[in-house]
Amino acid sequence: MSHEFSMMGGGGFYIGELNPHYKNMWKNSSISGGLSYRRNFTRQLGLKLGAIYGNVEYWDKNSSDVWQQNRNLNFRNRFYEFSAIGEINYFDYQLNSKDWITPYLFGGIAYYMMNPEGFAEGSWIALQAMATEGQGTNTGNQYKLNSISMPFGAGIKMNIYSVFGISIEWGIRKTWTDYFDDVSTVYTNPKTQLHQQGQLSVTLADQSLTSERGSGSNEGMQRGDPSNHDCYGFLMASLNIRLDKPATNCYK
Repeated sequence: MSHEFSMMGGGGFYIGELNPHYKNMWKNSSISGGLSYRRNFTRQLGLKLGAIYGNVEYWDKNSSDVWQQNRNLNFRNRFYEFSAIGEINYFDYQLNSKDWITPYLFGGIAYYMMNPEGFAEGSWIALQAMATEGQGTNTGNQYKLNSISMPFGAGIKMNIYSVFGISIEWGIRKTWTDYFDDVSTVYTNPKTQLHQQGQLSVTLADQSLTSERGSGSNEGMQRGDPSNHDCYGFLMASLNIRLDKPATNCYK
């Protein structure tokens, strides 16, 4: 049994209405980072408790899809994740030992706190309160800014010197929300929205370059796809430090 402390840094990504394809996951990726504590029960099984600051930002105008370009929405989400993740090493592995490298798989549970924002009129605006699709008004319920996700992924660990090691991992988080990007269903009636939420909400809800119908309101037209929930994830590199054994060499 051993204990480790880790400092993590890398990039965050998201898959949803503004970035529907995994091939573009790193487009506009932003810096993310965090800290973790790992308890290794054996050389193959461990549990990691982590806290990560995530940051993603995507713009329809940067898409190669013409429909998205015309929709012209944007968002950023600066969020926090707290997780408990089990790890399974493919080979025996331990910091400060001769078992110096292994690929591994991981999975667990996480709690995240998010705040999707949209850019309009020269500044970033918190989107939940704007009810851009009528959430929380007469047409629906306001979505939650915190919930549970399910992390899973793979990585590789290796010793570098004495009680120090590094790991690189890619992981994705399954969520049960379609509002990580504030986009899910259809356009609302702009007159009703103006009355209930104000002009800024109307501006953020529909930034189309041209009407889906050719003219007039986009009310009832597709804004997002509620059949698929959003997900987010990270590519992280970590510096790992063994806490419970003094530095000697990598073979003891």
